[in-house]
Amino acid sequence: MTASRDQATGTLTHSAALQERARRLIPGGSQTLSKSPSQWARGLAPGYLRRGSGARVQDVDGRWYLDFPMALGPVILGYGHPAVDEAIRKQLADGIVFTLPHPLELDVAERVCGIVPNAERVRFAKSGSDATSAAIRLARAITRRERVLVSGYHGWHDWYIGSTSWHAGVPQAVRLLTETVAWGDLEDLSAALAHHIDEVAAVIIEPVSVAEPASDYLAGVVALAHDHGALAIFDEVVTGFRLAPGGAQERYGVSADLVCLGKALGNGMPIAALAGRAAIMDALEGVFFSGTHNGETLSLAAARATLDVMASEPVHEHLWHLGSRLQDGVRAAVRRTGLEEWIVCGGAAPWTIVGVREPHPGGPTLPAKTLLQQEMLKRGVLYNGSNFVCLAHTMDDIDETIDAYEHSFTKLADALPDDVGLRLETEPVSQIFRVLAG
Repeated sequence: MTASRDQATGTLTHSAALQERARRLIPGGSQTLSKSPSQWARGLAPGYLRRGSGARVQDVDGRWYLDFPMALGPVILGYGHPAVDEAIRKQLADGIVFTLPHPLELDVAERVCGIVPNAERVRFAKSGSDATSAAIRLARAITRRERVLVSGYHGWHDWYIGSTSWHAGVPQAVRLLTETVAWGDLEDLSAALAHHIDEVAAVIIEPVSVAEPASDYLAGVVALAHDHGALAIFDEVVTGFRLAPGGAQERYGVSADLVCLGKALGNGMPIAALAGRAAIMDALEGVFFSGTHNGETLSLAAARATLDVMASEPVHEHLWHLGSRLQDGVRAAVRRTGLEEWIVCGGAAPWTIVGVREPHPGGPTLPAKTLLQQEMLKRGVLYNGSNFVCLAHTMDDIDETIDAYEHSFTKLADALPDDVGLRLETEPVSQIFRVLAG
């Protein structure tokens, strides 16, 4: 089946109709900001996806795309993985949520504690934001301090989002308790800790950013936090179970006090976790962290199946092998198109980040990113900056994607720096986070 396009407007007709319905019903048009119309080339990108199979997705107009955002990271084995789907179907026959806990909680907890470094206890949740917020509440209770130092994205709850440009509705008193430090910069972290002596409850970071961490960085974060009486928390909602079975802690040989997990744990089912040392986690018996659906069984069944596939198949070897090939190919394409000053290709290979520098940075929109997305869409590849390799991706998929990047880079090189807007076939996508004034 081919996509149904209106040749006069360039829109995908079924997607456009659904987006119009959403405009009248759903603020922002989507439940997730990164999936909203503001983040995709309107009229060129599919507004809605109907199904997924392996590493490809089909939109509501019937067109198939090679997917690399992979639902923003959760789908690590591929869409419709048979072992995971069968586990969900089997558990569905028995029930979804019960009045008392289900034994699946123990099965998954044992697996998590068996593979995640320093994980002696674990509690489940439904989103990464739940896990990071629980970690911060726990750290504040244990240290009896309130201030938090952050580096990375840690969710939508008040304690973190108040430190960003999306702080509307967050009390000023809450906003003042969170301060951002530069990722990868131990001197900046040390200065912030010294400036707030005996005030910092926790340092929470994403272990990997647009680059892998320097050899001393993660250990330095943990040491500095401990030197100042704070807890060290690794937000591995993205990197957990992706960089290695035990995540970034295993990959880089450094353990934090607490680790926040999510995304890849359920291959797409909504499940997250907070894990850590028993001496810290056991304080949750007196610190409130509870949710009706935190022990929901379909997600737990999916998590058990996902972890079992990772234990029995060379999943991570595959992710690193294909991810490294993607990085090498993209970087070579950048050199061939002369875009070394404009394109960054970094991060750990299983989560490769391809970003573009804007000709006029700091504005509310991203025209250069939009042009790159526009051209990738024409080659049948979904692009939003993150390239999450999954088990279902093949080497042919990687080569197809490298070719799409090189084609798109050529178009971008012809437009930079002054003609980007002229080459756009739609309005540019919006910047999500902007630097706060002052």
